[in-house]
Amino acid sequence: MVEEGLQLVDETGESCWCAELNSLYGELHLTNNSADNAEAAFGRSMELARLQNAKSLELRSALSLARLWRDQGKKIEARDILVTIYARFTEGAHTLDLKDAKAFLDELA
Repeated sequence: MVEEGLQLVDETGESCWCAELNSLYGELHLTNNSADNAEAAFGRSMELARLQNAKSLELRSALSLARLWRDQGKKIEARDILVTIYARFTEGAHTLDLKDAKAFLDELA
C-alpha cells in the first residue's frame, strides 16, 4: 500500500503525504532487514518534510534514522542528525515527538 501511495504521488504530483509515505517505507524496510533502503527512505522523508516546513515530521524521520544508526554503532552520527533538528524547536516541549527525541538524545549522551 505504501508503494502504491508513492506511485500515486508520482502520477498525480500531489505530494502532501510524500514525506510520511517515505518514512513508513523506511520502517517497512527495517522489518525486512534492509537497512540501506530504510536509510535512503528516511533521508528522503527528512528532505521532503524540510521542503514542506513540516518540522515534526522531519523530527520523526530523523529519530527513525538516528535509531537505525545507533543500532549500526554510529552513535555520534545519530546524535548529530537528531540534535540539529531538535534544536530548531522553540516550543512544544510537551509533545510526544519532542519528548521521544529528548529521551533518545539523553540515551545517547
